[in-house]
Parts: sequence; structure tokens; C-alpha cells
Amino acid sequence: MRVSLTFAQQKQQILDMSQFKHAGVICKPNEPRVEDIMSTLVPLLKNEGIDVSLDSKTANFPDFKEQQLSREALAEQCDLFIVIGGDGTFLGASRTLVDSGKPLLGINAGRLGFLVDLSPEQISPEIKPILAGKYHLENRILLQASIYRGGEKITTNIALNDVSLHMRDTIRMIEFDTRIDEQSVHTLRADGLIVSSPTGSTAYSLSAGGPVLHPELEVLLVSPICPHTLSSRPIVIKGDSVVEINLVPECEVAAVVSFDGQQTANIEPSDILRIERLEKTLQVIHPFDYDYYQLLRNKLHWSELP
Repeated sequence: MRVSLTFAQQKQQILDMSQFKHAGVICKPNEPRVEDIMSTLVPLLKNEGIDVSLDSKTANFPDFKEQQLSREALAEQCDLFIVIGGDGTFLGASRTLVDSGKPLLGINAGRLGFLVDLSPEQISPEIKPILAGKYHLENRILLQASIYRGGEKITTNIALNDVSLHMRDTIRMIEFDTRIDEQSVHTLRADGLIVSSPTGSTAYSLSAGGPVLHPELEVLLVSPICPHTLSSRPIVIKGDSVVEINLVPECEVAAVVSFDGQQTANIEPSDILRIERLEKTLQVIHPFDYDYYQLLRNKLHWSELP
């Protein structure tokens, strides 16, 4: 039976956690701001007695001769991952590191930064308390999607933000059937469909008219993309639901499935796209005084009067 902790108990539980020993750093490639961030971060980590290793694919900084490891070796050896870049860098890291069960911390060297919410200016005052165990920890759900053709699974991938079905080469509507937990929802003609996690509610789904969901909710969000029937609206469903999307046999438009907008797989008429929650969750670290609603105000410019 799951036992709910009060907010004060959750904070105390975080404070009681042991200090990190080995940090793995993943950087956004070819980003000029990353080197300045590294020049602050790496000495700070070493002064706190933290071993530092760099992701070998993104460690292109000649001034830093830290141990370089593959993403797989980082997952095995490190107990904390620090991602320097934008939300896209964080999304890619999350998909490859979620199986490790170890937390990720994001430092923003990108643009919007919903996931990498620690600014470069916050590194010095915030990193030391985090290393000592004083931080806010969130568990974010991910999605797992598989494509079936003729009853056989042909591909599987995961996403932190969303899995989307859309056209491949042309601007035309596609037609598909949607079922949730084996119950028919609709047959829809639209530019596509987005199934997102609460984390992804501020991404592609938001631009399609979907609601903002608190990232710690255990629900899924299904949002049509420019539906022909204007009454077709986004819906929020149970987190353990299974969504099945069947591209109708008569569909003549080439379609594709995107995972976090970074990886794709082709889907053909009569194929079935099955989307459900991934069993494992992603641990995301924020500063101890993290305020999600302040993040929304800052990033979406809420409460700004003309």
C-alpha cells in the first residue's frame, strides 16, 4: 500500500539523503555558453569532493581533461547526472538514463528551459546545497510506444514529453481510429494526434490547445492536432491507460510517429500505434525552493500586465 507523506516529511526525507559522490556531465554540443558554465561547475564539484566524468559524445572542451565515459558507463558509475543545455538536451539524456534510476539536474544553456530550470547564475549558490542533499525531487512519468504491423511489433521507443502521430511529407489530413483501454474514442480526420505526459503538457500539446498539467500528476494527455471536427478537444486520462491509434486502411497519406520530436518511425495504413506509461520513472532534481507556478509565470509570461 502506498503511504502518502506530508510536504514537510518529503522535505525531511530529502535532507536525510546521503551526499552524491560521482557526477556525470552531459552537455549540449556546439553551444558557446556551455564552456563558461563548465568553468564554474567543474571546480565547484571537485571542491566538494565530487568525482566528475564527462559524456564522451559531448565532451569537446579542450580545457577540461576529465574522465570521458560513454553514456552507458555514466549510467553505471555515476550517482548524479548534470545536463547542461536546453530542454532538448535534457530530453535526450532522460531517455538514455532513465533505466539507471539515478537523478538528473538541468542547467539552462538553451532558450525556454522548462526542464533545465537552474540558471548559470544559480550554480554557485544552489549546487552546494544540492550536493549536500537539500533539494526538491520529482518523479516524472515517461511514455513507451510500439508500432504493430500485421500483429507483430516492429519498433518500440520511449519519450519524456510526448509521442505524436503526424504527416510525413505533405500537408494533408490523416484519418485514424483512437481507442483507450480497448474502448473506442473517435475516428478522426486531423493533422495528427499527440499523447503526452504531464511533463510534455507544456510542449507540443500546449501549442495544440492542450491544458497545462502539474508534472507530478499520474495522468496522460491526448490532444488532436488541427482536427477537422472542431468539437474534438484534448482529454486527460488515467496514467495507467493504454492508447491505441490505428491508421485506417484507406489512408493514402504517408505518416510518421515522433518521440519527443527527436526520433521518428514510419507508420503505414492498418498499423497500430500503442502508447502507455513506462514502468520506470525519471528522477528530476530542482533547487530546494523550487516553485512550479513561478516557473510557469516566468516562462509563459503569466501575470504580465500591458
